[in-house]
Amino acid sequence: MVQHFDAIVIGAGGVGSAAAYYLATSGQRVLLLEQFELNHRNGSSYGYSRVIRYTYDNPIYINLMRDAYPLWFALQDEAEEQLYVKTGGLDFGFPETDTFQALKASMDEAQLDYEHLSQADIQRRYPQFTLKAGMEGLFQSESGLLRTSRCVLAHVRLAQKRGAQVMDQTPVVKVTPGANGVEVKTDRDVFSCDRIVLTVGSWAKAVLADQGIDLPLKIMPCQLGFYQPETPADFTPGTFPVFFAHMNGIYGEMPYGIPHEDPSLGVKLTTFYGWDTVNTPGDVDYTPSDLWTEHIRNFAREYIPGAAGPLLSTRRCLYTVTPDKDFIVDQHPHYPHVVIGAGFSGHGFKFTTLMGKMLAVLAINGSTPHDTSLFKVGRFQPLSV
Repeated sequence: MVQHFDAIVIGAGGVGSAAAYYLATSGQRVLLLEQFELNHRNGSSYGYSRVIRYTYDNPIYINLMRDAYPLWFALQDEAEEQLYVKTGGLDFGFPETDTFQALKASMDEAQLDYEHLSQADIQRRYPQFTLKAGMEGLFQSESGLLRTSRCVLAHVRLAQKRGAQVMDQTPVVKVTPGANGVEVKTDRDVFSCDRIVLTVGSWAKAVLADQGIDLPLKIMPCQLGFYQPETPADFTPGTFPVFFAHMNGIYGEMPYGIPHEDPSLGVKLTTFYGWDTVNTPGDVDYTPSDLWTEHIRNFAREYIPGAAGPLLSTRRCLYTVTPDKDFIVDQHPHYPHVVIGAGFSGHGFKFTTLMGKMLAVLAINGSTPHDTSLFKVGRFQPLSV
């Protein structure tokens, strides 16, 4: 006998785990399916930290973060563990840089509180930086880090507490929508549901193509480096901020970094974009590049010399990138009970709890009160079904 659920979520990463949590919170009978083990390293939602920030070059994202922050606070209260660590956030660069100007204009339009700092201001507050003459900074106090894996597992655990069933190491082989529901085949079972949420990360292109939706998604394997500071006390949250360097050049697009409370983790350094892309997860080479780890250390030597210590660890993870770097949060054009979250483009983790709630509400009600004008499936191409 086919087991029936009100809702099935495929993919238990950052967004999928949150969708399952909010669906279960709404009283839905939920099944969460994950092809790998929970908290696996193959995708985008594993690790110690991701940046959380209001600071965006589009007011739509700033306003979404105004809704996301309270959800994170509520989640950590319910989970009874710290998921958000406040550090403050510094964007620095030459003021004529396009991205610097766009960020400042967006924050002004959204009436976001921030400080505009001179190079001297930055040096007084954070002497760890050695900035070039003429550089400036935009400082926002509420920026910080999210404890990535803990956030995912908290959503999963609390979804289960509300009755959700979770099956990991269960690849889905077929999703078949109909007029009034969806059939889901795994390699062992067949399930049915009234509505389904597809949050499959870097596997989205193939999964959505099976649904007649051909999206121009690319997979960008990026590399993270964790470096031992010369003086660890100078690089702890509250002493050193998360930062973004507004520059495009030899160090890639917008290098950034995250401090950690645990000195054994060191300072995380990477770049936002600028990596080569591949077409499928099967094309990904997860082998870290020694050349890259030295390259990003050279960035630290130039701008944050105290952080340019020995490499503690490095690994590669995946961005699933849309051409415009905006998300996909929408319904299937012919099956509104099929809801899609994809293409979070390397900057989506801070939104995952909100995206999960938006997808849950969209699946149940057919609409969401949030502004999703940037996130429509149809912005890329006419659909083939």
